[in-house]
Amino acid sequence: MARKPAEQRSAVALAYGAGDGAPRVVARGRGLLANEIIRRANEHKIFVHQSAELVALLMQVDLDREIPPSLYQAIAELLAWLYRIDAGLKPPPSSPEP
Repeated sequence: MARKPAEQRSAVALAYGAGDGAPRVVARGRGLLANEIIRRANEHKIFVHQSAELVALLMQVDLDREIPPSLYQAIAELLAWLYRIDAGLKPPPSSPEP
C-alpha cells in the first residue's frame, strides 16, 4: 500500500501467513525507502494499493506487529477485493478502487 503526498511518499508492506492471527507490517518507510518497497512489490507482481488514509494508520504500527483490530475490516475488505480480482471475478460494486 502506498501514498504519494506532496511532501514525501510513504509505503507499508503487509504479510499474512499460516499461524498469523492477523496481517503483520513487514516493511514501512518514507521517501527512498518507500520507493524501494514499491519497486520490490512491483518487481514481484505484488498489488500496490494507494490509500493515503490507510497508509497513515498502518505507518503507526510497529514493524513485525499485527495490525490492530480497528483495521481488520478495512484490510479484510481490501483482501477480499484482491482475491476476487485474482480469481477473475468482478469486484462487488462497493469495492475499494485500486
